[in-house]
Amino acid sequence: MTLHPEIQKIVAQIPPASTTPPNPAEMRAFEAGNVPPLADRTPINSVADSTLAEVPVRIYADTEAPKGTIVYFHGGAFFSGSLDTHDHVARSLAKETGWQIISVGYSLSPEVAFPVALQECYTVVREVAESLDEAPLALAGDSSGANFVAAVTAMAKDDNFDRITHQILYYPSVDLDFDQERWPSLKENAEGYGLEYNGLAPFNSFYLENGADPADPLVSPIKREDLSGLPKALIITAGYDPLRDEGEAYAAKLREGGVDTQLKRYDAANHGFLVNFSWIPEFYEVFHDTARFLN
Repeated sequence: MTLHPEIQKIVAQIPPASTTPPNPAEMRAFEAGNVPPLADRTPINSVADSTLAEVPVRIYADTEAPKGTIVYFHGGAFFSGSLDTHDHVARSLAKETGWQIISVGYSLSPEVAFPVALQECYTVVREVAESLDEAPLALAGDSSGANFVAAVTAMAKDDNFDRITHQILYYPSVDLDFDQERWPSLKENAEGYGLEYNGLAPFNSFYLENGADPADPLVSPIKREDLSGLPKALIITAGYDPLRDEGEAYAAKLREGGVDTQLKRYDAANHGFLVNFSWIPEFYEVFHDTARFLN
């Protein structure tokens, strides 16, 4: 299957990846400038900004009696992304799942060093759990946000904190060792599909240079030896993503550890399709996949 033609039109206009790190302020400003106005976003019943554990969050609900709560960590290579850039994702998750969504505005690199943002995410999850009684609690994230999902569920397991019932990883970044020989997709999808191999190290450099060691399982969750006892998982990958194979290998490793794990590959998609291309009907299906997994 070829890359979806609508995606092809856009990635054809993207210049080759730079081998030097981007300017964080410029990247964030560019992303902020592309956030659609409120009137153009999916309407849902309730959206409210708040803080939990002194971390900014945005809380979404499309029903008065949510079936559970999803704590959502946005992607952005640990240095970009925000509550606003992923607002449409959270809205669609709330609308299609019937669950409350708590989107976390964790601190970004290079302003903070590892593991500040990861610890913020974990602390928010612990605080959310205290208010839920026995209601289901899921974690979800895309790309680097999915990295945080995997790391937080591991932290919870090590702390004997068993309130997380589900984990959802969209095209996860679970291996920050960017040796191109590690995964075939790093070569197969190295160029021309949006996220490129040459851009991986520069984009993640702020996180890695701030103390995140790729050998640490909290940085590269696929390096954790024992994945048993983790929450049931849904992993979504994209056919034209350099990170495809590490995500699918992580799903296999979860299954080997006895974790109930569902894996689905969107063959015609690229990295970031949840955020960039969910307006295409066949890719919006990922929100229905999520709802079926949760409900």
